Amino acid sequence: MTSAAPEDPVSLDTLTEATDRLLDTMRKLTDDDVAEPSLLPGWTRGHVLAHVARNADSLLNLLLWAHTGVEIPQYASMFLRDFEIDAGAPRPAAEQHADNAAAARRWRALADSLTDDTWHAEVRTRQGRPIPASEVRWMRLQEVEIHHADLNVGYSPADWPASFVARVLRQATVDMNRITAAATEPVPGFELRATDTDFTGLVGAAATRTVSGPAAALAAWMLGRSDGADLSGEVPILPPWK
Repeated sequence: MTSAAPEDPVSLDTLTEATDRLLDTMRKLTDDDVAEPSLLPGWTRGHVLAHVARNADSLLNLLLWAHTGVEIPQYASMFLRDFEIDAGAPRPAAEQHADNAAAARRWRALADSLTDDTWHAEVRTRQGRPIPASEVRWMRLQEVEIHHADLNVGYSPADWPASFVARVLRQATVDMNRITAAATEPVPGFELRATDTDFTGLVGAAATRTVSGPAAALAAWMLGRSDGADLSGEVPILPPWK
């Protein structure tokens, strides 16, 4: 997902509401549904569900780090992260739902116990980026909302709350500037213009084209969740997320 934005922390209630929407979707899935492909290449819906559950536990590690002052990495290793996702993917729908519900409860229970000082404690993401613990809330909200759409079961970027769309689009623009600056193949600069909000953004040093559309559609494209066919303008091919 995108890196955390230096903005006001996401409220725990907002995160719980997003999680509840995702759990409601999970509750409706059958075992056959879970085995079907998701929108993520090479991943079934089961892979997505296993990842969301283990992500909650990984972010719980960061809250424990903030709470205790003892360094606890988000993931013990990327090998174990990938192994747990692959191992958890084939589970039946009821088990996937129960696992995610339990992981969400564990995360929220610890989050509710943290003090204001603890939320300001510094931890590091799996990429090694230092952040205040409060940004873990934004990291988790991105995982919940974006992967909910990745399941391809009726919840799409158009269903993302407006506040989430506004924030993730701003941050995706920042991140895409970083990615394109480091790309081996040059990406022509372009302006982003939302047709349903006042958002405008710039990727690259100078814009040679304008890409416009609803804010949610722009965000989905920038996040690699859309090919941009529903956008207007000369839509470039974006480099992959790193």
